[in-house]
Amino acid sequence: MINLPETDQKRIVIIGGGFAGLKLARKLSNADYQVVLLDRNNYHQFQPLFYQVAMSGLEPSSIVFPLRKLFHHKKNVYIRVTEVLSVEMDKKRLQTPLGIVNFDYLVIATGARTNYFGNKSLEELTIPMKSVSEALYLRNRILSDYETAHSMTDYEERQKYLDIVIVGGGATGVEVAGAIAEMRNTIFHKDYPELDPKEIDIHLVHGADRLLKGMTKQASAKALKFLQELGVNVILNTRVTAYDGTEVCMNNGTTIQAHKVVWAAGITANFLEGLPDGCTTYGNRLKVDRFNTVEGTEDIYAIGDVAFMVEEDFPEGHPQVAQVALQHAQNLANNFIRLQKDKELKLFSYDDKGSMATIGRHKAVVDLPKWRFQGFFAWIVWLVVHLFQLIGVK
Repeated sequence: MINLPETDQKRIVIIGGGFAGLKLARKLSNADYQVVLLDRNNYHQFQPLFYQVAMSGLEPSSIVFPLRKLFHHKKNVYIRVTEVLSVEMDKKRLQTPLGIVNFDYLVIATGARTNYFGNKSLEELTIPMKSVSEALYLRNRILSDYETAHSMTDYEERQKYLDIVIVGGGATGVEVAGAIAEMRNTIFHKDYPELDPKEIDIHLVHGADRLLKGMTKQASAKALKFLQELGVNVILNTRVTAYDGTEVCMNNGTTIQAHKVVWAAGITANFLEGLPDGCTTYGNRLKVDRFNTVEGTEDIYAIGDVAFMVEEDFPEGHPQVAQVALQHAQNLANNFIRLQKDKELKLFSYDDKGSMATIGRHKAVVDLPKWRFQGFFAWIVWLVVHLFQLIGVK
């Protein structure tokens, strides 16, 4: 049995300290519940700025926050650093490497991981962007490869170290491509004056017909224009099918030589063993009702990227973005408080506050419910929003 105090309070166990799990724990930190937050790390990672760490724009300490520090003076919140192996629904307990954790209510906020669509070579050889450690690895690889290229005389071999391929034209892929292009255009020649920045080819490969599919066509077109102006080679309607560490193969028969491939082509939810058969849908997401209850269970909830909820305006589920996770957590926390007061629970309804992506310095695209704009002002809005999000986490 894991070391946790037994009290008269009902115990809510939250698995995952991402946006959804952390928000829920903070909202319940003053409620009459015992809140247990389980995560494999003892810190929260601010995912929207991983690419800034990868491009040396930010240090990891700027976007990583210790969980325990966030809950100073909250005597009903307990943090345990561990992984959850399985859930035993009938006994209302979890199996972890540290021992058993009992629960009255279980909230699954395990988020999502990189989806390689079953391709083992891509999983082993490409670089994902789902954690700070992966962002740091990409940063180190870029700098290490530049140092290697700096000492090489063979042009063809040097190109493999200089060039980079990014797979996936969502927000992560677009932002990584833009940041690398800015680094090449503004910094590279200062650090490596003996190398020609024009030798660095940046390829962004995307399987759909436009970038940023979750945003408007106007934003997609502008993002494409901004990237092309930065010198990024954008390849649409094309899928990467194989990679051997040197050669990227695509479904149209073409290849690209590169020692670095960033994989940002999709995500799949983290599944928890022991849940009922048939409770998952596309992308391994857990089917939940409008109260975030997992289908076929009682007292088990899912929030954030791992949850699949259908609304009239979202027949294919909500987008897997931070705003959905935060709103899931807010509504569920309020419902837990209502439950104690014997008040009627509130159905979840997603309030879409818009989407945004930045492309290098001084350029971004923003889609708000009533306004859409791009360029420098959009970049200022992006900066302000992310600044306040960071402050909110702190």
